Amino acid sequence: MIGRGTKIWHFCHILSRTTIGENCSIGQNVMIGPNVRVGNGCKIQNNVAIYDGVELDDDVFCGPSCVFTNVNNPRANVSRKDEFRTTPIGRGASIGANATIVCGHSLGMFCFIGAGAVVTRDVADFALMVGNPARRIGWMSRAGERLKSDLICPRTEQRYALREGVLVEV
Repeated sequence: MIGRGTKIWHFCHILSRTTIGENCSIGQNVMIGPNVRVGNGCKIQNNVAIYDGVELDDDVFCGPSCVFTNVNNPRANVSRKDEFRTTPIGRGASIGANATIVCGHSLGMFCFIGAGAVVTRDVADFALMVGNPARRIGWMSRAGERLKSDLICPRTEQRYALREGVLVEV
């Protein structure tokens, strides 16, 4: 199923039992599926493969050549299809170019994964993650702006607060 207004560039493969929401943009040389759900308004840049087990919520950005895995210990000669791990990607998350998301970890809403980062654990909502392995170096607003110590978005003036180590909108 491909939603209304979605644009799919050339050299893409959309496999069986895949659902792509409305108003998405799928770049060239992208492979999605099987059994994948892509939410509304997602932007998937060139050279991305989204495998069984990956779930993109609405408005997710996948940068060029970012990587998702779906099994922790692959072997060419051992079938591990019954060991695929779920990797939910929260609404509004952004994944930078060439970042790797190791399966079985969730990415929170509006988090930002820096280019080339390797995510090896769950990521909190609004977290700014960089490095290998990825570590949190700050917080991002819903509008995609890095928050300073006052936790006010410089673009929208939306206020945020830390409550028991969790960033929330106030």
